[in-house]
Amino acid sequence: MIDFRYHLVSIVAIFLALAVGIVLGTTLLQEPALKSAEELTAQLAKTKEELRTQVNLLQGREAGNDAFVSELTPKLVAGELNGEHVLLIEAPGSSSANREAQHQVLLQAGAAITGRVTLTDKYLDPANAGLIDGLVNQLKPADMVFPEGAATYDKASTLLAATLMTTDQGQAGTANQATAAVLDGFETGGLLSVDDEPKKRATLAVMFAPEEPFEGKYAAVQAGALASLAGGLDAGGKGTVMTGSGSSAVGPGGALTTVRDDGDMAKRVSTVDTPDMPAGQIVIVYALREQARGGVGQYGIGAGASGPMPALPTSSPSPSNESGS
Repeated sequence: MIDFRYHLVSIVAIFLALAVGIVLGTTLLQEPALKSAEELTAQLAKTKEELRTQVNLLQGREAGNDAFVSELTPKLVAGELNGEHVLLIEAPGSSSANREAQHQVLLQAGAAITGRVTLTDKYLDPANAGLIDGLVNQLKPADMVFPEGAATYDKASTLLAATLMTTDQGQAGTANQATAAVLDGFETGGLLSVDDEPKKRATLAVMFAPEEPFEGKYAAVQAGALASLAGGLDAGGKGTVMTGSGSSAVGPGGALTTVRDDGDMAKRVSTVDTPDMPAGQIVIVYALREQARGGVGQYGIGAGASGPMPALPTSSPSPSNESGS
């Protein structure tokens, strides 16, 4: 708001100065009018400078707060995810800077990162539903049965979750022999890419949503595809947190908005809309911990957030075989 007011005052001052210059070139300008215009211009310049000072002060405070939280982060997250194996999922248009920062915080929390799966625009393009459906039917285990009328993205989410996730702490971090074939098939089809070793089963997942909402006639389908995958990963493991900053959390067509507005999904998948803030990166760790214990919540400062962070537990039990929320 202060930035907006600052720029508005600047624009008004510029146009007023131009107007004064034009008027000065005429013989119709009277002394009182000129004096009034000069006084107003001076006042606007003063207001502009005051607003600039306020902006600098607030930006300095924010930078100081972020530096303070960053310094304390290792202590605030230490041991929170000991024994947990976390899979990272990147959607097209997500922030790699947020993902890299979160990766480090997860390690500080004691988590092992099994790997990263990056979805492509092709995966989210409804025109490729036939390709995805064919791959799912080709790669799924013989005993995997989908509900009658299951949507393409729901089936793909179920298959990917079954190969990438586990609720069994004893299997966490161990290779799933079926995973390689499934991931290879999807990667060959241009639907995703993989880094590190996601074939090793994860217990928890963090999905990084696009920074901007989807637009166009397929926006709801594309946002729904990400929500479906988040829900599938949650069901296949001990929990999933979807995170994204900017309008992905507050605008129509946003992936976080889709989760938060879906009554059933919001009871299973947690969201955090402040991954670009050091405090938000801590909240993601706490949200994962809450998911591992069967809880769920919508956190941050955007529309649909229930609060800034989960309630702090009174103790930190070791990982259990509890399934996700």
